[in-house]
Amino acid sequence: MIDVLVAGGGPAGLATAIHAAQAGMEAVVVEPRPGPVDKACGEGLMPTGVAALRALGVEVDGSPLRGIRYLDGRHAVQAGFRDGDGLGVRRTTLHAGLSLRAREAGVRVLQGRVGEVRQDSMGVSAAGLRARWLVAADGLHSPLRAALGLELPDHLPRRYGLRRHYGLAPWTDFVEVHWAAGGEAYVTPVGANLVGVAVLSSERHGYHEHLGRFPALLERLRDGPVASRVRGAGPLRQRVRARVAGRVLLVGDAAGYVDALTGEGISLALQSARVLVRCLRAGRPQAYEAAWHRLSVRHRLLTDALLTARRHRGTARLIVPAANRLPAVFGGVVNLLA
Repeated sequence: MIDVLVAGGGPAGLATAIHAAQAGMEAVVVEPRPGPVDKACGEGLMPTGVAALRALGVEVDGSPLRGIRYLDGRHAVQAGFRDGDGLGVRRTTLHAGLSLRAREAGVRVLQGRVGEVRQDSMGVSAAGLRARWLVAADGLHSPLRAALGLELPDHLPRRYGLRRHYGLAPWTDFVEVHWAAGGEAYVTPVGANLVGVAVLSSERHGYHEHLGRFPALLERLRDGPVASRVRGAGPLRQRVRARVAGRVLLVGDAAGYVDALTGEGISLALQSARVLVRCLRAGRPQAYEAAWHRLSVRHRLLTDALLTARRHRGTARLIVPAANRLPAVFGGVVNLLA
C-alpha cells in the first residue's frame, strides 16, 4: 500500500511528496497536466519560502528579492527583509526544480486525475490506487475539497488576478506593489531580463485596462517585449470548513486562501507541506488542523486587515501614505509576513 497519495503536482503537492519521501514514506503524485505547470502567480517567494526550498534540497535560478516597496503615484515606502533575501522565480522554473528533486527522492508522478474517493478505517482508494493517506493539493478551486463538502460560502466582493511577463532587465530588487483606485499591480523580477507583472482587482476588466491605472508603471513597460500570455486566477478568497476529513488532508491553496495581496501563497504552501508530513509521521493527522492554523495565523490576520482597508475608499487611499509616514510599522509588518 502507498503511504501518501498526492492529488496535484504543483508546488504544494510536490513539496508534500518530497517531504514524505525524505521521511521514508512511499509517495505518489497524480497530476493531470504533462510537463511544467504554469499558473497565474506573483512568483515571489518570501525568505521563509526560500528556506523551505532549501530544506527540500531544491535549487532554482531566479532573482534575489531584498524586500517590498509600496507606491501610489505620490508616495513610496520600502522595507527590506531582515532575515535573508526572498526570491523571484518563474512558476515553470520552480516546478521544474521541484519535479527534479521529487524524482531524485524516488517519488512517482503519474499523469491522470483523482476522481471518486473512497476511504475506510485502513486507507483511501482513488485513481485506481490504494494509499494510507490522500493529500488534496489540487489548487484554489479544489474538486476534492468540494466533493468532501469542506467549502464554506463567502459573501465578500470577489477578487481576481491576471499576470503577464515582460522581457526587461529588472529596475529594482524589491517587489513593487503599485496601488490605485480599484486594484494593485505587483512587479516581481524573476530573471536577468524578465519581469512579471500581476494585477489584482475585484473589477472584471482586461489586463491592459487594469494596467492603464498605473501610468508610471505602464511607461516603464512600454518598450519591453511581451514575454508570456496573460494568465488569470480567481475568485481568490476560498473559505474552508476543515483541512482534515478522515484520511484526506488539504494543503496549499486547496486548504484555504485569503488573497494574493501579501504574496505569501507559495511560501505558506511549502511550509504547510512540511508540517502535514510531520503530523502523518507522528501518527497524529488530526493535529494538522491546529498546526495549519498556527502556521498561517499572521498571514490570515494581516491580509484580512489589509483587504478590509482596501474595500473602503476612504481607507484605501490612506494605505500607502500611512506606510510612508510610519516606515518602522510598515517594516515590522513586512517582516512579520516574511
